[in-house]
Amino acid sequence: MNIVFHFAAGPDLATRLASVPGVNIAVCAEADGARLMQLLPDCDVFWHVLKPCTAAMIAAAPRLRLIQKIGVGVNTIDLDAAKARGIPVCNLPGTNARAVAELALSLMLAVVRRIPRFDAGMRHGVWSDPALQDGIGELGGRTVGLVGYGAIPRLLAPVLEALGGRILYTARNPVADARGEYRPLDALLAEADIVSLHIPQTAETTGLINAAALARMKPGAILINTARGGLVDQLALAEALRSGHLAGAGLDVFAAEPPDFADPLFTLPNVVATPHIAWLTTGTFDRSFAIAADNARRVMAGEGLLHRVV
Repeated sequence: MNIVFHFAAGPDLATRLASVPGVNIAVCAEADGARLMQLLPDCDVFWHVLKPCTAAMIAAAPRLRLIQKIGVGVNTIDLDAAKARGIPVCNLPGTNARAVAELALSLMLAVVRRIPRFDAGMRHGVWSDPALQDGIGELGGRTVGLVGYGAIPRLLAPVLEALGGRILYTARNPVADARGEYRPLDALLAEADIVSLHIPQTAETTGLINAAALARMKPGAILINTARGGLVDQLALAEALRSGHLAGAGLDVFAAEPPDFADPLFTLPNVVATPHIAWLTTGTFDRSFAIAADNARRVMAGEGLLHRVV
């Protein structure tokens, strides 16, 4: 069985991949299109991470039996092309939840406490900056609005409560065992000091946080996005941050990835940005590879698949 893992691998990750039992995994960096085209004709199972899995890639893999998302969101896979070939698509819900919850919390703290700006000042010899020190807050006493209530908010909510935060959440319907109070989205935006996004990108949710939604947010509020960049109108967000309507944003995902580094967001001191690495931990890889390898075995044996999407 030949598996193509479409993502760059450093020494630690390469060792983890080599130790997955019962499979032959070829690593192909996302930027190496020539190697990918060499590997696809003999590929039985494709482990997809972030770079879009296109119809052309699927067509170049005549032996392909399974597209396995290493993660949750399948918006970067051409599902119609997979369906047309009868190729199942599976994802891995929950395997990255702890990692993403931790980075969402980290971004909240980094924005509220202005950590990157203090770090940059220290590296340029600045010890005391009264303007930067003025008005620093805490998470305690703030209202945090969680947009979505899946595995990540379930981990994040009790931590925020332990730090003294008040939790609101929105979902398609109220959740019986949820921590915090349910609000429709518009009400949550108007009431929360921090809004954190935890929903998939679909036709319904693309551009959900647009100029009108940003205008509904409280003056001085903070937006955190560790979900998908396409949920947010980035130009409108940049304007809301530049005008001072929003106090800051913590962003791990962007509408285009890699982003255009000329984007106005990257010129703003009240933005903390990371390169879509919320999920990227050794724990996520270990949990993900165990299930992904089991699914590879299952598809070759003709057994039912875990977490099948298509």
